[in-house]
Amino acid sequence: MKPAVICTLIFLFLALMEPAAQSKTDSVSLPFFAAPYRTGERLTYNVSFSNVISAAHVELQVGARDVFFGREGIQLRAHVETTGVIHAALFAINNDYFTYVDAATGLPFHSQQVIREATHTSETERTLNGPAGVAAIPSTLRTGESPGTYDFLSAIYRLRALALVEGSTYYLSVRGEKEDYQAELKVTGRQTVKTTVGSFNTLVSQVRVLNDSGANNYRIRIFFSDDERHVPVLITARLAAGELRAELAGSEFLKPVPVPITAVTPPRAVATPMPPAPPPTDSGNGNLDQLPFKVGEQLNYQVFLGDISSPAGTATFQVRARARHFDRDALLFMLRAQTTNAAQRLFFANDQISSYVDPKTLLPFRSEMNLTEGSRRLNQTLIINQDYGTATSDKGERIEIPIGTHDYLSFFYLARTFNITPPRRNAVSILVNNKPKTLFITSLKRETIQIGSQSIPAIQLSLTTDDPQPDKYLFRIWISDDKRRLPVRLTASTQTGQIRADLAIIPVTPQ
Repeated sequence: MKPAVICTLIFLFLALMEPAAQSKTDSVSLPFFAAPYRTGERLTYNVSFSNVISAAHVELQVGARDVFFGREGIQLRAHVETTGVIHAALFAINNDYFTYVDAATGLPFHSQQVIREATHTSETERTLNGPAGVAAIPSTLRTGESPGTYDFLSAIYRLRALALVEGSTYYLSVRGEKEDYQAELKVTGRQTVKTTVGSFNTLVSQVRVLNDSGANNYRIRIFFSDDERHVPVLITARLAAGELRAELAGSEFLKPVPVPITAVTPPRAVATPMPPAPPPTDSGNGNLDQLPFKVGEQLNYQVFLGDISSPAGTATFQVRARARHFDRDALLFMLRAQTTNAAQRLFFANDQISSYVDPKTLLPFRSEMNLTEGSRRLNQTLIINQDYGTATSDKGERIEIPIGTHDYLSFFYLARTFNITPPRRNAVSILVNNKPKTLFITSLKRETIQIGSQSIPAIQLSLTTDDPQPDKYLFRIWISDDKRRLPVRLTASTQTGQIRADLAIIPVTPQ
């Protein structure tokens, strides 16, 4: 199979195929819902092929809404990159795509792409939906057929913007590399799909290629989330060598950054995880001003057991200066927790954790743990490769993880960047005892809690997992309802009773 075919199949997953030109460009005959075009949305996918767990990484993002090429529109971005053994031994693909669409219709008016396959790189761009006059007179369309000219990227979002009613059929004229196809998308039913980031109620759709039996044999199925966003949660296809699966690995909203159009070649849209940026010339906050925490922040907690008023332990979280660590630009998060003198007679604990993270993604690449808890001792270093989805211990143990997996400490800071407006639910992959688990962070309610002499407006969050007993330990966190998103209280239920950690010193930096 040629590299171009692999790349096409990956996008075949996420875009069906590239719709060919229809003759009508000024209106659409099908319903159009704007929810999938919300600026800042970023979806990441892990693509597996046959027995290869991680064959490729795909990222889709809705960029800024601005004026591009003389027209107001929305920028859509995509990045496709093969990983692991596929990248090293078979196909080294690293492609970027940019499409600019009309916000009212989803029709694209300009597209750009950079195709990298092994040592070959090609850059192309084109203008779409430009004809007027006689060329714009619509031909006869079938019921359920979408007019207009789409490229692969705009097609992804136009499909999501359909009604997707169970039992309905939609048609697209699809252009491949050298020929056109007649594609049919039929919504066949509903199904619950479990992924590494959670379980989803989905609308199941089947893709048929009416004029090409070979392409039709791929038996493509797309599972859209059963909500207004219609996120493609899972896409599957059958190849002669095995099954190809694209599974949702992450969903978040970022602050969009307008991209100035100054040259034909677009800026490279880098997939998560991003390569490290050059280190800053100082030890300040660098380009981290949009984060709720700053370099130098220190949070001190007192830990209480049950109703005992005297603290049984202390915990300190620190954000150390951004610097060069292990030949990478990084932030260093540090945690030290220990029992107090009075509690040490019952149980001795002295734990230290360090997490080295990418400043742009907050994803860890090195995690160090030195734990002393009673008779238990653990001294471990994990090297985390977010590109290949692996973590390797200092003892040589290799752990397969989803791309975008966090450790105990990086998660603590990542959670502060989430949208936690109730009843929001977020999910993140996290390493627990050297095993990846999905952690669900659910915003329960707003309330005012008392910490010492201060009343603090906060949002209560629950932390649950994908284990058979998801809320076994009743983990709860209260995060201050302001720009700093301070975790002001943490509670859990254990065999020894209720544990509570309260923020002892609340910084008074003006908001």
